[in-house]
Amino acid sequence: MPTVVRPEARGDERGALLSYLDAQRGGLRRAVYGLTHEQATSTPTPSVLSVAGLLKHVTVGEQDWITTMSGHPADPRDPATRRRWEDSFALGPDETVPGVLVLSDEVARRTEEIVRALPSLDDTFDQPSAPWDPGGTRSWRWGLLHLIEEAARHAGHADIIREAVDGKGAFQLVFETGAAPEPDWSMLDQ
Repeated sequence: MPTVVRPEARGDERGALLSYLDAQRGGLRRAVYGLTHEQATSTPTPSVLSVAGLLKHVTVGEQDWITTMSGHPADPRDPATRRRWEDSFALGPDETVPGVLVLSDEVARRTEEIVRALPSLDDTFDQPSAPWDPGGTRSWRWGLLHLIEEAARHAGHADIIREAVDGKGAFQLVFETGAAPEPDWSMLDQ
């Protein structure tokens, strides 16, 4: 793991889950660090994905999941819902990396506020059925774990794509952005 996630306060399960989600968001944010718009939106691998597109997709996905979990699911049969999902993989002509970073911050704040206000992570929401999932009742705990899973999966994709763009790996970006200090390996010699 490129960054250390600090232990939660004793008994603060939601704090632990939010910290791990934030750590994965950080990997996506660092993947666009220092890139031009052209670099951030480039697709240098056989995939059609870019680091900016992945950041946008995870942000839009989190926004949609939190809306669903809050009791306002989009209808997966609605063409606008499908278009929103399809369009989430790339920046539109009027979108910028700084704009997506601002949206990412806003979505993260909203997620934290909503999760912190929940009476319990055992509270449930109804997930509509979709072609890939029959849907059903889910706990907020399940929802947060799903958000972590999605962010982590795409942060890994972003690591590979970023390295293809300019050779910078996840650890180098962690150190460059100050997300963690470079390790003092000499402590192992003591």
